[in-house]
Amino acid sequence: MDARSRGEVAASNATAAASLPEAPTVSGRSTVASWLDGLGAIWLRELKRALRDRGQFIGGVSRPILWVIILGVGLNPYFRGEVYGEVRFVVPYTYLQYIFPAVIALNIMYTSVQSAVSVIWDREFGFLREVLVSPLPRWLVLLGKVLGGTTVAMIHGALVLALARFANVVITPTRLVQGLGVMFLLAFSLTCVGVVIANRLRSFEGFGVFSNAVILPLYFTSASIFPLDPALTRAQTRVVYPEWLVTVVEWNPITYAVDALRGIFIGFNQFDPRYGPVVLAVAVVVFFALALRDFRQA
Repeated sequence: MDARSRGEVAASNATAAASLPEAPTVSGRSTVASWLDGLGAIWLRELKRALRDRGQFIGGVSRPILWVIILGVGLNPYFRGEVYGEVRFVVPYTYLQYIFPAVIALNIMYTSVQSAVSVIWDREFGFLREVLVSPLPRWLVLLGKVLGGTTVAMIHGALVLALARFANVVITPTRLVQGLGVMFLLAFSLTCVGVVIANRLRSFEGFGVFSNAVILPLYFTSASIFPLDPALTRAQTRVVYPEWLVTVVEWNPITYAVDALRGIFIGFNQFDPRYGPVVLAVAVVVFFALALRDFRQA
């Protein structure tokens, strides 16, 4: 990084640090107001930092286009059973519709985990030290950073909805509200996972490699690109997946996030629809607790 960039970072950190509240001196109400001001300042800083990152925005746009158009269109005939003009097995959902909710989850996964790189950034340039010595409790500082990453991840997830018409998925107001709720829980929990990773690493390069090593296995073992019931794709022979693979899929929390989104947007669930919100709510509590434990030791 050149001197000019370092100067811009320093100026940004100084501005953000100046916006943090001073220690309250009057009443409990002033304490709450001070906490809310600090929470808003940290959240806004995370949001502005992400919105200035053109590379992240380009990735958030290009990723769903590649997955939906290339993978979705390319494998669509095999899912419906229309292979070389011979109808083998017809299901009420196209592969394009099947993978559409999974691409929403993928965009959220990448953005939420990678947004936690700001922890390494702030630690390197001293902003994290300034925030941690402020009167704000550490759980509030962490909450501000996580909410910032969650907001950005939800924006990237919402970008995929622009392809809904192409995938022949109908987005009603009710589906949109329900989908945003699931997207929030998924983004919040995975941003916490990103913070846990960032607290254990010291370089941007290491974070990028390690985060990909977490995201891709979670995504590919979440029944996101292939149905857990192989009868949906083949009629003549029922392929039975290895038991260990089915177990991994069933224990993967991302499975239930994808399944919840799929149930909301195309009305198809492979598991009990009640599992999704419950599993995600538990993931939010567990991963925030883990992130807070590491954050307090920072």
